[in-house]
Amino acid sequence: MLKDKLLTKEARLGVIGLGYVGLPLSMEFVRAGFKVVGIDTNEEKVKTLMSGESYIPDVPSEWVRDAVEGGAFMATTDFSKLADVDTVDICVPTPLRKTKDPDISFVSAAVEEIVKYLHPGMMIILDSTTYPGTTDEVILPRLEETGLVVGKDFYLAFSPERVDPGNQDWTTKNIPKVVGGVTPACTEHAALIYKQTLGPVVPVSSTKVAETVKLLENTFRSVNIGLVNEMALMCDRMGIDVWEVIDAAATKPFGFMPFYPGPGLGGHCIPIDPFYLSWKAKESGFEARFIELAGVVNSSMPFYVVGKIVDCLNDLGKPVRGSKVLILGVAYKENIDDLRESPALDIIKLLSEKGADLAYSDPFVPDFKVASLELTCVDLTTEALAEFDCAVIATAHSAFDYEMIVAAGVPIVDARNALKGIKADHITRI
Repeated sequence: MLKDKLLTKEARLGVIGLGYVGLPLSMEFVRAGFKVVGIDTNEEKVKTLMSGESYIPDVPSEWVRDAVEGGAFMATTDFSKLADVDTVDICVPTPLRKTKDPDISFVSAAVEEIVKYLHPGMMIILDSTTYPGTTDEVILPRLEETGLVVGKDFYLAFSPERVDPGNQDWTTKNIPKVVGGVTPACTEHAALIYKQTLGPVVPVSSTKVAETVKLLENTFRSVNIGLVNEMALMCDRMGIDVWEVIDAAATKPFGFMPFYPGPGLGGHCIPIDPFYLSWKAKESGFEARFIELAGVVNSSMPFYVVGKIVDCLNDLGKPVRGSKVLILGVAYKENIDDLRESPALDIIKLLSEKGADLAYSDPFVPDFKVASLELTCVDLTTEALAEFDCAVIATAHSAFDYEMIVAAGVPIVDARNALKGIKADHITRI
C-alpha cells in the first residue's frame, strides 16, 4: 500500500518540472530519505543537475551533488520513468496569455504523460498555481479515462507552492503546506507525503479550496501593493513623502500592515495569480473589481518611473533620446537572479522605445536579453557611473554600494527607496 511505502520511505517520488518550485521540493524529498526522479523537458537543466550543479540559488550544488552521487536523485527528460514512481508532483509553469486568460497547457501536457504510466496506488499532486476547479474539472476526468477510480485506484490532490525565492527564513522546508484532495483518502495520502518531508501540513476540504487559498494569498498582496502604489502617485501630486507616511503608519500596533510602492510587480505569482481568480470569477458572472483595479494601478508603475526619468533628464536639459541611462538591478526583487515579470524589463523597453542608450548592472544577472535588446552589464565604479546621464535603482540589491553610487554625483531615480536616509539634490524618489 502507498501509505506503508510512505511511512517506511520506500516510496519512489516523482517531480515534473525542475524549476524554482520543483527542484527545491525534490531536494527536500531526498533530504527526508526518499528516492526521487525529477523530470524536465529542458535537456540543459537535466545535464546540469546530473553533473551535480544547481541553477537555483536557494538549492546548494552540494545538495544536488550528494543526491546524485548517492543514487537518491535522478534528473531525466524521459517520462517513461513515471512507470516506476509512486507519487508525482506537477511543478510546471502556469503563465497568462496576452489576453490575461490562464494558460494551463504545461499542466495538460504533464497530465498526458502521466496518463500513459498511471498505475494502481499512484498519487498525483498539482503544485502549480491555477484557477479553482482545474484539478477536478481538467485533470481528474483525463485520469479517470484510464478506467481507474480516484480515491480507490489512484489519488489526486492540489497543494499550492508557496516558494519565496531568496527568503532564508521561510523555505520549502518550513512553509506550511496546504493540501486538498478530490476525496478524503486523497487528502490523507497527499498530506502524509508532506508530513514525512516538510513543515506543518494544513489539510482543507477540497481541491477548489486549496486552489483558492494560493490565489487569495497573492491577490491580498497585489491589491495592497496596488493601494500603496496609488497612494504614492497621490502623495507625489501633493508633495508628500509617501515613504515617511508609511513608516509612521507602521508604528500602529494593530489594524495596519505596511506595504511599499515600487516600479511594478514581478515574479511568477503576484502579477499573474489574481488574474486567474478574476478570470474564474467572470465564468460565474462575478466581476472582481478590486483585483482588476489593482492590476491597472500596478501595471502603470513602470510608466510612472519612466516619467520620473524623463523629468530628471529634462531638468538637466537633456532629451531621453541619446541619453545614457544605467539600470541598477534587473531581477524582480532584491538578492536573487529571477527575471520573471520583472518591472525593470518594462522600464528598459519603454526607455528603449524613447531612444535612450541603455546599460545595466546586476551582480546576480551577468547577461540577459529583453525583446531584441542585448544590454551590457557594467561593473559599478565611480568612473563607470560618471559615464551616465542618469542611474535608476530598479532593484535594491544589498550588494550595491549605495554610498558610492550617491557620491559619484550622477542623477539617480530611486524606485525602491534604497537610498532611505540619504539626502542629496540629485536623488529623485518615486
